[in-house]
Amino acid sequence: MALAHLPILTVTPNPALDVSTSTPRVMPESKMRCGPTRLDPGGGGVNVSRVVRNLGGHSLAVYAAGGPTGQAYRQLLDREGIASRMVGIADATRESFTVDETSTGEQFRFVLQGPELSEPEWRALLSAVADDFPVGGFVVTSGSLPPGAPDDLYAQIARIAREHGSRCVVDTSGDALAAALEEGVFLIKPSKRELRELVGAAETDEIGLIEAARELVGRGSCEVVALTLGGSGAVLVTADEALRLPTPHVEVQSAVGAGDSFLGALVLRLAQGRSLGEAFRSGVAAGSATAALPATDLCRAEDVERLEQGLEPVTV
Repeated sequence: MALAHLPILTVTPNPALDVSTSTPRVMPESKMRCGPTRLDPGGGGVNVSRVVRNLGGHSLAVYAAGGPTGQAYRQLLDREGIASRMVGIADATRESFTVDETSTGEQFRFVLQGPELSEPEWRALLSAVADDFPVGGFVVTSGSLPPGAPDDLYAQIARIAREHGSRCVVDTSGDALAAALEEGVFLIKPSKRELRELVGAAETDEIGLIEAARELVGRGSCEVVALTLGGSGAVLVTADEALRLPTPHVEVQSAVGAGDSFLGALVLRLAQGRSLGEAFRSGVAAGSATAALPATDLCRAEDVERLEQGLEPVTV
């Protein structure tokens, strides 16, 4: 049974049918025999919805999909019990491939380019978002934009969010992130690389990145920056404080979905009325819980709760 919380809507313009498998060794010009294959409905926003579900919450996932892979994707979402609304497109939904090399523990990820959206298709996605907007809640726009979609697609959604009294959360990079920040959003979740690209500072260290995040908040581009640092943890920056958390010690099996898990847990806790510090702790725990699972599996509630116990944010 889902716990009561403010409404959450996730938006995924460029979902991917995640295909994962394993092989003893990845070699060129060789036929590599693989182990069992796993299929999951992937993509930033949809993964956030899956994590919200895993942690006892509820959301509505809006996404664009088409072709045979799009139908398979929809069936997988329905099988998982994720409330969703699919916007049909002419081209087929992309796939992504994750191959674990069992002899070394290395992981290889191949992400295909998404289908091209026509103007009527991306406008239909915007209309679907507007029709189901979570008034007073959270809208999470996540993932790359497909070819054909305008760079300001997430910025347009942020504008709709403001009109509905909702908080817009953006997890993307490049021009799409820059445009969203020009519009103004509630929270962004860049990685070190994404923030460096955004501020144009390739060699900026962690302290410099925190200062860059403070500058974004100070000029009103966003209220919160949740900066993920990979295996080093994460930093949460607001107008009043900067909190840091290390990554809990886990045996990493797969990095796929760890960032989405961080964001899904953080947004759900905020929707439940938790403080930013508490939500931040849940996010870091969820990212680590996912990293400890194989392939494209996502965090489980009991693992998140266990990992949260040893986490205490410190001010930086």
